[in-house]
Amino acid sequence: MSPVAALRALHHDRAPGDPLILPGPWDAASARVFEEAGSPALATPSAGVALSLGYEDGQVPPDEMFAAIARIVRSVSVPVSADIEGGYGLPAKELVERLLETGAVGCNLEDSFAGEEGAGLLREAAEQADFLAEVRAAAGSRLFVNARVDTFLRGVPEVAAAVERARLYVAAGADCVYPILAPPEALPALRAGIEGPLNAIARAGGPSPQELGSMGATRVTFGPGLLHASMEALAGIVAKLT
Repeated sequence: MSPVAALRALHHDRAPGDPLILPGPWDAASARVFEEAGSPALATPSAGVALSLGYEDGQVPPDEMFAAIARIVRSVSVPVSADIEGGYGLPAKELVERLLETGAVGCNLEDSFAGEEGAGLLREAAEQADFLAEVRAAAGSRLFVNARVDTFLRGVPEVAAAVERARLYVAAGADCVYPILAPPEALPALRAGIEGPLNAIARAGGPSPQELGSMGATRVTFGPGLLHASMEALAGIVAKLT
């Protein structure tokens, strides 16, 4: 089975309470740790990679991001999906080819962007769906596409708004949808309204991945949370040295 087929298969036939758990490596070393711990696949977080490279989230030049993804991919033998933010303004065909050159077999694509004065703005849903359709046409079956839905992140708390966008994105060819920062209590309604795999984020102090799975999540990721936890642990180690 090819890596992309293996990644796609991992998202299906999941029992409630048994979601696909995808740790987020920020460099080759962390990727190896996650693979050695038994993770069947990995999903890079753009914010974590940015922090590891000395940038703010959303400020990594595309060439550096693709190079970082390539280093992660070549350090492990499991499938890797990459967070490529909003696509860096690249045409769909170029974006797909550059990502495939890294060896990644999946991607996150988000539907919002930074506007003037740093305010986050949602793209028009139809415009994003058209872009996702172009990505799917360029990629064929070579990429697992996780379409991020940023309504909750951008101050639109209604579940119906997230469901409407998710349905458009699935119709455009997305393999999975990711209503980032959706409140855990919204997951059952999201699950009921959305066809196909549903990604939820696990956050410190929140429900466990298994609990999120019981609420409706098919797949659980962590954003930069694991990097932040490792930095806290490292700070504790260093404190004992002084």
